[in-house]
Amino acid sequence: MTDGPWHRRHWVAVDVAIAAGFALLDTGTTLIGASWWPDRPDTLAWVMLGVQALACASLAFRRVAPLTVVGVFGAFTVALTLLISPAGVLTPAHDTNVWAPYATLVAAYGPFFYQQNRRTAFLVLAAFTLVIMRPWEPSVTVMTIGLLRTAVGPLLALYFDARRRIVFALVERVERAERERHLLAEQARAEERARLAGEMHDIVTHRVSLMVLQAGALRVTTQDDGTRQAAEELRAAGCQVLEELRDLVGILRTTPEGDQTPSVGGFADLVAESMAVGTPTELIEDGDPALASPVVGRTAYRVLREALTNVRKHAPGARVTVRVEYDEAQVRITVHNSAPTGRASSALAGTGSGMGIAHLRRRIELVHGTLRAGPCSDGGFSVEATLPAYVPTAESAV
Repeated sequence: MTDGPWHRRHWVAVDVAIAAGFALLDTGTTLIGASWWPDRPDTLAWVMLGVQALACASLAFRRVAPLTVVGVFGAFTVALTLLISPAGVLTPAHDTNVWAPYATLVAAYGPFFYQQNRRTAFLVLAAFTLVIMRPWEPSVTVMTIGLLRTAVGPLLALYFDARRRIVFALVERVERAERERHLLAEQARAEERARLAGEMHDIVTHRVSLMVLQAGALRVTTQDDGTRQAAEELRAAGCQVLEELRDLVGILRTTPEGDQTPSVGGFADLVAESMAVGTPTELIEDGDPALASPVVGRTAYRVLREALTNVRKHAPGARVTVRVEYDEAQVRITVHNSAPTGRASSALAGTGSGMGIAHLRRRIELVHGTLRAGPCSDGGFSVEATLPAYVPTAESAV
């Protein structure tokens, strides 16, 4: 996160104000004898007082050059210490005072908050602390106050830096969670679009294939040339629609809770539609259809719809037997067609994705069922699905 121009100007103004405040504070406390000021100040004392004010003014750069600021205070303290002893050209009124300015507190804060290299900061502050404590002139008061003057700043800096890192980590976590929530919402919308596309593919393919077969039957049975031509055009248009639908609609499907696909009660309608287009179909049901839970019923409906659609496309003239057995443990649906008596239309047989059985198998496996599909010895084809009788509604088939 980067600060804008306004924030930079704001912090510059704050640092300048802090520098000016400590320059006034240290000048005032020095003049009242709380530091190194002599009883009889001479020109050198006034010069050093001005140098001290300039050192305090360097706090204005504590963010951009924290180690430099500490170096300025360290150089001033070393020079002052040498002038007092061993040079002896300055004689403080109170030789038990700490000679470093109070601004040292703020200067020592910077390297640990704004500087990345903590090792360098420790070395610089350790040397600075030795200069302030003056261990060569042992004094409990001087050494204690000097240690506190350089230790309080780094401790506060470490605390605020850790707090800042935690806040940044929490903000980053919240932003990441928000991004993940957005991605999950996008994924959910994509899955819903895929589900709708898949359902449209199933329903439209089923209906249009019926239309194509009816148009083909009309073309064969009518004696009127105009009607025959219209029926052929209708059949060709239907085949083209199926081909384009295969290209435009994805195969991925999911079935969330609340799916409106018909259940076992729609078996009779599917059989009636097949018979209406000339496919002899017999439905045999054994047991109570109420034993099939909603999810199982919808899955069984899809099995029958896909199987009858495939018979109409690939086995014209075949007879179809649909047997459904219900019991308390499972539901078994078998769709068997005899050998075809006619030749399949290449236009109609070429429609669809070619993945119908594979997707049926995936649907059935999700409800812990099994699917067997393959040719029979009589030249026909059989599709047999065995499903558990009960699957909770929350367990949806894809």
